[in-house]
Amino acid sequence: MKKAILATKVGMTQIFGEDGSLTPVTVLQAGPCVVTQVKTVENDGYSAVQVGFVDKREKLVNKCQKGHFDKAGVSYKRYVRELKLDNAEEYALGAEIKADAFAAGDKIDATAISKGKGFQGAIKRHGLQRGPMAHGSKYHRHAGSNGACSDPSKVFKGKKMAGHMGSRRITIQNLEVVRVDADANLILVKGSVPGPKKSLVTLRETVKA
Repeated sequence: MKKAILATKVGMTQIFGEDGSLTPVTVLQAGPCVVTQVKTVENDGYSAVQVGFVDKREKLVNKCQKGHFDKAGVSYKRYVRELKLDNAEEYALGAEIKADAFAAGDKIDATAISKGKGFQGAIKRHGLQRGPMAHGSKYHRHAGSNGACSDPSKVFKGKKMAGHMGSRRITIQNLEVVRVDADANLILVKGSVPGPKKSLVTLRETVKA
């Protein structure tokens, strides 16, 4: 992987092609990200770039973070993430990564925290089938049997049951970049991207290319 960037989700819209075709897209505010640290094989055992994204007020930054940002010579940032890049040594402290790192037609992987749905039943959470809805039935939206009582006398780990749904780290692979607006730092991606509006999204060069 040679390119990646942090972005925030603006929302979804649709654009029309020259042939009149309609394409649903997700609009992402991508960058500018600044390099806050460069990790090398000699010093750290692996090659990576640490980047900061979205300015943060000084009074919200603790002393350790201030020292880290001041050493890199960059303004205080809200998000700090590490990107493992093959060409990490080509980046310098304070260098900017902008939306024009990607171009229309590129294939990317988008990673974000999915929308939280709270506590949900097994039907909504796992797509299980419901029981009869007649008046005499007492089995409507129950998850069904969890296991036999005598053998194995336990509920197996991984059993699909009711519980907390969503709010998980999700990666959607092989998405297509439809358009890049370098002046406004916007990337338009075909289809949907996980997470609510204003959430942090990590865009990476796809592993399936």
